[in-house]
Amino acid sequence: MLQSLIDFVRDHYRTNDFIPLHAPVFGGNEKAYVGETIDSTFVSSVGAFVDRLERDMAIYTGSPRAVATVNGTAALHVALRLVDVGPGDYVITQPLTFVATCNAIAYCGAMPIFVDVDRHTLGLSPAALAGWLEAHAYRDDNGHCRRREDDGVIRACLPMHTFGHPADLDGLVRVCHDWGLALVEDAAESLGSTYHGQHTGTFGTLGTLSFNGNKVITTGGGGMILADATLGERAKHLTTTAKQPHAYEYVHDELGYNYRLPNLNAALGCAQLEQLDVFIAEKRQLAADYAACLADSELTFVTEPEGCRSNYWLNAVLCPDRQRRDHLLQVTNKQGIMTRPIWQLMNRLPMYANAPTGELPNALWLEARVVNLPSGTRAAPGIVDA
Repeated sequence: MLQSLIDFVRDHYRTNDFIPLHAPVFGGNEKAYVGETIDSTFVSSVGAFVDRLERDMAIYTGSPRAVATVNGTAALHVALRLVDVGPGDYVITQPLTFVATCNAIAYCGAMPIFVDVDRHTLGLSPAALAGWLEAHAYRDDNGHCRRREDDGVIRACLPMHTFGHPADLDGLVRVCHDWGLALVEDAAESLGSTYHGQHTGTFGTLGTLSFNGNKVITTGGGGMILADATLGERAKHLTTTAKQPHAYEYVHDELGYNYRLPNLNAALGCAQLEQLDVFIAEKRQLAADYAACLADSELTFVTEPEGCRSNYWLNAVLCPDRQRRDHLLQVTNKQGIMTRPIWQLMNRLPMYANAPTGELPNALWLEARVVNLPSGTRAAPGIVDA
């Protein structure tokens, strides 16, 4: 079975060389647009391509406002600040995620609370969230959600759309509303994914995207905050060192961050965004081909949740157990095909070992079985115009 999988991957990528998990493809206007920024000398955080990327991303996602940042972690950090997460607060999130989700909480001086995920979405479980809150939280006379053990304020809920598959947003929105929690979506991996026709990252108070080199489209490094008009304006202020407009004076009215995306990176992103629909179409076809290849095997291909359209950022399979997971990883990597296990659960990391943690049967089950397969798009010649 593993040899059939290896043969499939090599045939798809048409090479006997090393095959990475997700490499970027530059088949459009990338060189032309980056050249324009160099010729203009506006290569830093002021420039036409930054404004264009924000405008085009707002249109693409249907968000009222999009604010570009230097990376997805910076976007998360500012998004949490915008919903008043601060020192001593708690933020509920999932243990099965990339470490940046939790790090952004810690940057605010807050502590994560780890609640279980759903197996069919790989994202934060509304049922587990509601169950944990009923057992461990209450709402005070001012409507604040507080942890019973220490009366600490639980300020927000931060789900992540794992591998581009949307979490159960209807359920999460409902529970967050009932408990007075701000919903901030970590949509770093889900650009182009929709939940019942609406783009991920636009259901909560705020959402964030990532344009790291391994994402569906890339700016080299980069991220985006999705927000309404009011919070979007405040996000831009905070990410540009909280500087007040003035012809020549330097006036900063609060603690801000030098998080604005450089124009050079935005130029790359604009060219990539022009090709996004083509990239996603190819990735969805690859997912369908993987599913067909593995249909009669012991591996279960992870498919998009019902009612959702996933970008299939990283294709994933479920192995019967950890032993066969490890065997798959060893055989494929030895033969020059990059595969990776899902992340180690965040509550196992030393900096989050003391964080409050609920029962995690699904997260533990998935941690022992999930393997990511090569998922990058192939070169797309001929895509040169918007």
